[in-house]
Amino acid sequence: MGGFLAALWDIFSSPTMYGSAVRLGGFLAFAALGELVAEKAGTINISVEGSLLAGAFTGTVAFDMTNSTVLGLLAGIAGGLIVALIQANMSHRLTADQFVVGLTANVLVLGLAGFLNGILDPMARRAAVIEIPLLSDIPLIGPALFGQTWPTYLLYPLIPLTWWLLYRTRWGLEVRAVGENPQAADVSGIDVNKRRRQAICYGGVLAGIGGAFLVLGQVGTFDTGAVGGRGFIAIAAVYFGGWRLGGVLLGSFLFGLADAFRLALPVLGYQLNAQLLAALPYVLTLVVMYAITKQFRQPAALSRPFIRGLR
Repeated sequence: MGGFLAALWDIFSSPTMYGSAVRLGGFLAFAALGELVAEKAGTINISVEGSLLAGAFTGTVAFDMTNSTVLGLLAGIAGGLIVALIQANMSHRLTADQFVVGLTANVLVLGLAGFLNGILDPMARRAAVIEIPLLSDIPLIGPALFGQTWPTYLLYPLIPLTWWLLYRTRWGLEVRAVGENPQAADVSGIDVNKRRRQAICYGGVLAGIGGAFLVLGQVGTFDTGAVGGRGFIAIAAVYFGGWRLGGVLLGSFLFGLADAFRLALPVLGYQLNAQLLAALPYVLTLVVMYAITKQFRQPAALSRPFIRGLR
């Protein structure tokens, strides 16, 4: 027992562990922040997985063509937004089933990315690490939060920006209104499906940044399996957080910590079943979905399509 506790202390006191948790959790947070806005509007954007993968691929291609991380991130935004536009218009203009559209978009992006990656074989590399003076010297958490590749720091202004959009603007008020009572919002003059499309597009933009960050700010190379279902974990992080910004960030970090735990064990010299470790973030997702979600009230009209005149 003493050896087990000593091993846990060794793992959870390692700066490497927390650095990986911030990188992996940050990747999830990009997508989860956008998903929070989409779900506040009453939609579940299943295509967030496709937006992440599209952002990763287009960001890699743009970097390969220009050797610019900035242009790679902008291309990632475009890739994520294209997938979101497909989801938004099919679900909330043509009234197709949002779950079917999302799953189809995910499969389509996976196939296209794999096909085009084989043809183009784009190359990328990880962005430079920038350490913020003084803050990066804080023991344990300093290097994790303030000694990362520079695309990681894009997340920090996006957090207050998302809060401000949702809770301090008329647009955010209307987004929350269409997620709670779309019929009443419609009567008051709000274009319900337009707001839902806009919320999904915002989620696509953030997921696109997240996908490009995965390649250019984290791993330095593109692979179609790199996203690996983490778009669905980002959706779970929104449920974990009870549709609250702080909770969503906490959920993203905890899921990132579970993933970092898997990576940290071999580095620190500990051995555990590799398949079990790989499944750990997804097992945690299932446990959270079962144990946490019933304790919070979701947006009343979540996943319910809106057709004017129907209740």
